[in-house]
Amino acid sequence: MNDLNLLGPQLALLVGAGLIIIVDVLLPLVSREAYRGRQPLLSGLALLAAAGSVGWSLALVLSDERGEAFDGMISVDDFTLFFNFLFAGVAGVIVLGSVDYLARHRFQGEYLALILIAAAGMSLMAAGTDLIMIFVALELQAIALFALVGISKSVSGSEATLKFLLLSAISTAITLYGMAYLFGLSGETSLDGIASYVANTDENRSALVLAAVFLTAGLGFKMAVVPFQMWVPDVYEGAPTPITAFLSVASKAAGFAVVMRIFLAALGEGLITTDWAYLFAAIAAVSMTVGNVLALVQGNIKRMLGYSSIAQAGTILIGLAAVAAEDPQLLLGTSSVVFFLGAYAFTNIGAFIAVIAISHKIGSDQIDDYAGVAKRSPLLAFGLAACLFSLTGFPPTAGFIAKIYVFNAAVQADLVWLALIGVINSVIAAYYYLRVVLNMFARDPETDEAFLPSPYLGAALAAAVIGVFAIGIYPTPLIEASESAARVFS
Repeated sequence: MNDLNLLGPQLALLVGAGLIIIVDVLLPLVSREAYRGRQPLLSGLALLAAAGSVGWSLALVLSDERGEAFDGMISVDDFTLFFNFLFAGVAGVIVLGSVDYLARHRFQGEYLALILIAAAGMSLMAAGTDLIMIFVALELQAIALFALVGISKSVSGSEATLKFLLLSAISTAITLYGMAYLFGLSGETSLDGIASYVANTDENRSALVLAAVFLTAGLGFKMAVVPFQMWVPDVYEGAPTPITAFLSVASKAAGFAVVMRIFLAALGEGLITTDWAYLFAAIAAVSMTVGNVLALVQGNIKRMLGYSSIAQAGTILIGLAAVAAEDPQLLLGTSSVVFFLGAYAFTNIGAFIAVIAISHKIGSDQIDDYAGVAKRSPLLAFGLAACLFSLTGFPPTAGFIAKIYVFNAAVQADLVWLALIGVINSVIAAYYYLRVVLNMFARDPETDEAFLPSPYLGAALAAAVIGVFAIGIYPTPLIEASESAARVFS
């Protein structure tokens, strides 16, 4: 029973998904009217499941329950609990932000259930302490995301799904190669067993480096870093916008959580620590530069945010590179990554919620068509502008604190050159973020017809914007939570 208790946050999501499917199947047997009006009930069940997951995680925190479950396959520690909150919270906001979208489609039950299943898989990815468990969780969330990307069955959605599926299959195979190398060398699938082998051997350096390269390449797909980012712009543009938001925040965070679990817990001490640290540093520099440069020329706001997310992933990688550089700063580097992911969740979710609301009203995702939005809907324009300022790194927003935290970790680890590249890229990013803001506030609209977001989108956007400024003004609670999560690996 203790194992089930520790797994409670994930079970709440999975049980919620099962109930949604059952209700969606049984409602037509009750009445056609009940089936046609099922969306409030199904969305309510999804929000209840997300709230249940958050509540269960909170209960584990308050009762100070930690430990391993299922013979060491998963570990419930502060790192796991941090990501339990993040994934369940993001899932809840995405459900809230999908209400208007689902009102125009019939696949409401499947859509909501798949979001909860994907969130459960991501949470298990963060909790996994065994290669087998990590791989099963990775595939659980991946299969759910494949279905969500193409659920609308549009031409662009189908193309995005095919590209996402094929490239994900390749990344999965590469990830398995890396895991197989680690198992073949150590004879273990548990991260503790692999760590013991790596820390006590001075042989097989080349094979360990090769394993690290395979894992970086495979999981780089999940993090959406260069050169494993080729799926991002097409998938972000073709997927329903709420799912694009889900991918940009939750899927990326899950990728980073797994990378931290494997590289810090299993490969954090031993022969190749410096090797993978500088590998991450190189990928970070290239990802920031390529993502920002390509974002400059985008006319579609979803594609722009897609390339922006690649650049942001590069910035996050700076913290991981700082973990094992010449002057190790494990707590500072790791906690900066965790903090950035928390701040980024509020920022990017808010940006996409605003895009959902604005694009639905103006009927376009083109940046030029956002002209004069501030005159037609001041609140939406302010919300999007606040999130774009945060992505740029302006004070007093969450993005400013997050970038200072990561750049400080790099400087403390003698990676000043990497921090400088990050600062330069922040200046480049300011151009295309501010271009959207200037379009909304400085140009005249084609029509003066005012519009407001739906109450659901308005509530989701308000929560995100409040989080952006709350973290920017008073970051201490999130910093303490990030440091607590980072201590798991110290």
